[in-house]
This record gives sequence, C-alpha cells and structure tokens, in this order.
Amino acid sequence: MGSSIKRIAILGSTGSIGWQTLDVIRASAGRFKVIGLAGGNNLRLLQEQIEEFQPVLFYSSVEPDFACGAKFMPMEEMVGHPEVDTVVIATSGRAGLKPALAALQAGKTVALANKEVLVMAGGIVMQEAKRHQCQILPVDSEHSAIWQCLQGERVNKPRRIILTASGGPFYGYSRSQLSRVTAEQALHHPTWKMGQKVTIDSATLMNKGLEVVEAHWLFDVPFENIEIVVHPQSIVHSMVEFADGSVKAQLSFPDMRLPIQYAICYPERLPDLQLPPLNLSELRTLNFEPVCYDDFPCLKLALDAGGRGGTYPAALCAADEVAVNSFLSGEIGFLDIAPLIEETLEKHQCISNPSLDEILEADARAREYAGQRLHHRAENELEKG
Repeated sequence: MGSSIKRIAILGSTGSIGWQTLDVIRASAGRFKVIGLAGGNNLRLLQEQIEEFQPVLFYSSVEPDFACGAKFMPMEEMVGHPEVDTVVIATSGRAGLKPALAALQAGKTVALANKEVLVMAGGIVMQEAKRHQCQILPVDSEHSAIWQCLQGERVNKPRRIILTASGGPFYGYSRSQLSRVTAEQALHHPTWKMGQKVTIDSATLMNKGLEVVEAHWLFDVPFENIEIVVHPQSIVHSMVEFADGSVKAQLSFPDMRLPIQYAICYPERLPDLQLPPLNLSELRTLNFEPVCYDDFPCLKLALDAGGRGGTYPAALCAADEVAVNSFLSGEIGFLDIAPLIEETLEKHQCISNPSLDEILEADARAREYAGQRLHHRAENELEKG
C-alpha cells in the first residue's frame, strides 16, 4: 500500500457527517483506507459499513449483535492506533471530547466536525494540538470557508470574521408561530442535510453561537471581531476581512461533502465528488441581513457563555443537549428550549481556567440540574391536569 494513501478512523460513522465522509471516501477510490469505524446504536448501518469498508477496528455504543473480522476497540484507543493517520470526529456532544484529545496526544491529524469539543474545552484542545504539533482541520462549512480564505495569508491576521447563517427553517416567524412548531418541522432545514441535534440547534440559532466560540479558538480571533449575518441561500459559507479592508469569501453549492473532502484530502482539491457547478447567473441574488438577536435567545445565551469562558460553555452545551432531546421527544415546546438553558446557566457555579475533569464535572452538573427542572415541570403539569 502506497504511502500516499491516507489511513482514517471515523468516530460517529453512522451519523450524518459520518456517512457523508464515507461517501467522500467511496467517491475517491484508492485514496483512503478506513482503519476504524465507531458508531452509535444503529448496528445495522454499522454492520453494512464494516462489510463494505473492511476496517481493522470498530466500536459501537451498544453491544453488537453481529460477527465481523474487525476488532472491537474503544474510541480513545482506536484513535491512537499506529495504523491511523487521520481521525474524523463526527460524533455530537461531549462524546467527541476525550477521543479528540487522545488523537492529538497520539500525534494524529484531527478532522473536526464536533462543535462541542472546542466549545467545551477550546483552550485545552488547542494547547494539546500545539504541544504535539498536530493539525486540527475544520469540517463545518463555515470554519472550512474561513480556513480556505486564510490560505496564503500567513502574515496577515484577519481583522474580522463574518460567519453566515441560513436562519434555519423558522427565520422571520413570530413568537406565536414559534409556539406551535413541531420537531418534525424543525428537522426540515431549508438547505443542509444534518443530524437531528445540529438541525434543531440551527433552528434556534444555538448552532451559530457555538460556531462563534469555535472560530474564536480555531483562528485566534477575539469574540468582538466575529460577526454573524443571515444569508438564506447558503452559498457564501463565510468571509474574512483583512486590515486593508479586503474581504475574502468562499462560495460553493451547499453540500457538506465538499468541506469534508477538503479536510480529509488537504492540501489537495479533488474533482471526485462531481458536485453541481455554481451558476451565479441563475442565482441572480445573494441576500445578507442582520441577525435579530431578540428573536433567537439561544444565540444570545451561547455568545454570553462563550464570552464568560471557564466552565460556562460546558454547562451551555450540556443544558442545550438535554433541552433539544426533550423537544425532540415531545416533552417541551420549541420556545421552552432557551428558558431551560438560561435557568441552568444562572445556577451554574463557574470555574475559571478549568481542568478537563472540572469541565466534565460542569457538564454532568448542568445535565443533572436541567433534568431535575424537566422532572419538576412534568410533575407540575400532572398536578394541574
């Protein structure tokens, strides 16, 4: 096997980013070797992936009910395996944090699609990347766009980063309309195909707040120099402004496979995906609008937690995960998501410059508190009913 072949482990292979990563690999025949696959509880899909890509290692969050030639191995061990060159962190939530750190400590390149890794522990993660001289390659379309705009600009730090947001499925809705939206409606994003958690976060714009925190750590840019604009067409994926006023933008057809391919194939650009060309004459118009922050309290909560730092971002991520899962299960309404997160953050006792253990403890405490509030809410509704 030639040295040019990249050997990859994919954590979260049965999720949206995971299967799209495998789609990229499938289209790039001979360029990659899948060494490890780690999936959740979708054992049928994981089995199909193992049969097709023949990894040496695999992991599932529930006990597998199938036999295969791959060796079962926990994620934190899998990412450090000597046959692995690049680790794709495509899990969601806190599950990606320890494996990401383990990959960096093992000297691996990390293609990062998990927002919570940097939001929860950005300082620790970036420090480990620097210490072990490892690359963190962003997979999110917005951060990939910024990264691409910064190519060739080694001596020119960005003056301003402009993150674009589609606005999600409910942009422009009144509060009365939002009080009636369902999880099914929220999961129909107008332009992107994503997992359930990130799709709901996109509807509340929590997602964009988390991306601001990510951009702060990835590109070493102060929070006050990161701006958000609503761009419904999702063609301009983000922009960078330099000291002379010049602005670079990265545009493309909205397909997550493109930033995935750029990350795992870097520094090459490959034609393998054969995506539709961007026809600007057909688009005719690209719109940009200011964000109505008052309409999206989750965005304000994320920006506030990111600015406060310490363990606030970890508490934010934990409360958001609890709230989103409760919305998806029908326990709470769409407009109940932000108040639950806000109340959890108000009760949070922040630790500045936390250790990894303190970050994980903050996550656990926030989950516990948010869960208790949901339980009390359910009890009160039973008493009223």
